[in-house]
Amino acid sequence: MHTPTALPYVSTALLTDRYELTMIDAALQAGTAHRRSAFEVFARRLSGARRYGVVAGTGRFLEALERFRFGDEELEFLREARVVGDATIDWLSDYRFSGDIWGYPEGEVFFPGSPVLTVESTFAEGVLLETLALSVFNYDCAVATAASRMSHAAQGKPLAEMGSRRTGERSAVSAARAAYIAGFSATSNLEAGRRYGIPTMGTAAHAFTLLHDSEREAFAAQVAALGTGTTLLVDTYDIEQGVRTAVEVAGTGLGAVRIDSGDLPVVVARVRELLDELGATRTRITVTNDLDEHTVAALASSPVDSFGVGTSVVTGSGTPAMGMVYKLVAHENGAGEWVAVAKKSADKVSVGGRKSVRRLFDAEGTARAELCFLGDGPGGDPEGASIGAQAREVLVPLVLAGEIQPQHTGREGILAARERHVRAVAELPPIAMSLTRGDPAIPTEYR
Repeated sequence: MHTPTALPYVSTALLTDRYELTMIDAALQAGTAHRRSAFEVFARRLSGARRYGVVAGTGRFLEALERFRFGDEELEFLREARVVGDATIDWLSDYRFSGDIWGYPEGEVFFPGSPVLTVESTFAEGVLLETLALSVFNYDCAVATAASRMSHAAQGKPLAEMGSRRTGERSAVSAARAAYIAGFSATSNLEAGRRYGIPTMGTAAHAFTLLHDSEREAFAAQVAALGTGTTLLVDTYDIEQGVRTAVEVAGTGLGAVRIDSGDLPVVVARVRELLDELGATRTRITVTNDLDEHTVAALASSPVDSFGVGTSVVTGSGTPAMGMVYKLVAHENGAGEWVAVAKKSADKVSVGGRKSVRRLFDAEGTARAELCFLGDGPGGDPEGASIGAQAREVLVPLVLAGEIQPQHTGREGILAARERHVRAVAELPPIAMSLTRGDPAIPTEYR
């Protein structure tokens, strides 16, 4: 497999909000900046009333954390803009995250209240990561959750992500990565292919057909360049005639035809019938045309062989952000004891305290509840948590004493996340696969 050259080093330190630095400025002056603290990333509810969420973005966050350094240019900007005082500038110049980060591993499913990410460090070190963490997880989890729903709806048929032109140029790469983790098989985005090793796909648009004097000439040119195994777009003009011309040009060994318009269930059935009549019985049918999980589900039992999804997947299928927040849940007091803290604001109540998490299963191996144990923190073994083979620990270490655990990054991390997602979804009760709005598939319980 081709290994790309390393990307140029670019600091991620200013991918943050001003108030994080001003809080540090004030906390340094107050003498509270170095209090040991615990922050959590979680969703109070599943946006879009989804039945489960999917964790994606962990590897991207860890790679961004590695480059979270304040160099001369960043510090000069802060100084000239008078964002913080000189003492804070000096502190930032030496910033290196030295704490611990635990989290749900990438590809895992999550539910309301799940501590998807737990950051334990000094207050100053941890509060600085709020915007970075939320900007990654809110988007990537939303895309992965939508992609997972689509993957299930497709009933095992391949899906390709092709939404680059419907989002920002950098978000497009992130979306391709998240969708791949959640079950998509390919992307149209070449940078995602180069950076993450995701298979890429794509042949021609309507513009290529319109360029030529006839549809036949366009098909002939494409086949001459790409071979008979290519996919020909047959709906620029009349679909049935396009199919006939495609088979005449490429022969019955034509790889596939793509349909991008029309009443797809009706059109697909007719195209399959026509291909078979022409002897192209092994020619596949792929469909595009503003698909989402509902249209994919409606087409899954039709003679469609694969799907191409654009706008819907890169925008989270109506839920472009996962609604996650980053909150302080505990800190050490002057005596070195952990104190639980939590917001009590209306509609924004959170559960304070350091937590460990175990997923509870029934005798058949189906998930029944997410158990959050208060007080002991990630990796702990709270009294009463030993419930045998009916439960498994969910949180894993991502960063220990400032050292990023490499198995969660790079291409290997993506492949592991992709496999993990298959296992995690298979553990859920059947209601989790419903595409209707409703309650989470399993409850979150605090003990």
